[in-house]
Amino acid sequence: MTTTPHHPAADIKRPPYDPTVAAALEAMSGTVAPLTAESIPIMRQYVVAEDISSLDLEQLEFTVPGFGGAELALTVLRRRDHTGTGPGILHIHGGGMVMGTRMTGISLVASWVAEHDAVAIAVEYRLAPEYPDPIPVEDCYAALIWAADHAEELGMDRSRILIAGGSAGGGLAAGVALLSRDRGGPKLIGQMLICPMLDDRDATVSTQQFAGLGLWDRESNSVGWTALLGDRRGSDAVSVYAAPARAEDLSGLPPTYLDAGDAEVFRDETVAYASGLWRHGINAELHIWPGGTHAWETLMPGSPLANTAASTRNAWVARLLGA
Repeated sequence: MTTTPHHPAADIKRPPYDPTVAAALEAMSGTVAPLTAESIPIMRQYVVAEDISSLDLEQLEFTVPGFGGAELALTVLRRRDHTGTGPGILHIHGGGMVMGTRMTGISLVASWVAEHDAVAIAVEYRLAPEYPDPIPVEDCYAALIWAADHAEELGMDRSRILIAGGSAGGGLAAGVALLSRDRGGPKLIGQMLICPMLDDRDATVSTQQFAGLGLWDRESNSVGWTALLGDRRGSDAVSVYAAPARAEDLSGLPPTYLDAGDAEVFRDETVAYASGLWRHGINAELHIWPGGTHAWETLMPGSPLANTAASTRNAWVARLLGA
């Protein structure tokens, strides 16, 4: 991540940050450096699991088969009074493909578990560069298959599974949805893609606008994609499951929610993916939040804009789950 400009081109026009975001970035200036291949192990040490104890959810731990027979850790969240079968939510964490744990960003879905009596599954997929593509997306798909196969045990309706993720988790969620469609896997009822990491090609206007600016800039993004793909990054040898922005056929995918800030690297690939879904007849709800860098809500929690974004996502999920 980066908060300090690395001499961004002065002649490039870019949407301004929200004043609160700009102030937060200025306060952090010099304290967080851009991601490099060498700093990945250091950055992993700063990942903190979110506190969801106020929701008083039951937390179950499982070890399940991942890609190639490896063991994966899964955490399942349910209401303590859960009975019968509720909708399922597969949560895939963010972290640029190189950091984070299954509980990173879990608050995104924990409140839906409490409100809709859903069952959430969080997967500890293996991280690049130690475990490059296709391992991360295949691990996540293996978690989806396991959850569907054990739906009765989990108290989950296998015909009502939503997949959700932010940043790298959003890109992996989109990849899993494509895999499930193409392999005849569980038919998802929706996918929520929050500022998703979809495109390895580094060719959009927004990636050029935010080189050396924001919480996740062009340089950090290139490091993440290179960790995942190695020398294949940007070439024709990259699959649509690794970089869903490359998919030319988005038919048969579930209703989708997408959002991003208008002042971040992922803005244009998010908009393009929504347009591709619409082109193939898929319902997609797209929101581009003004003045937002990547993960902008962490810089202005409780603000009117952050509250609006949260309530908008929650309303989409409520409609999807029939609440």
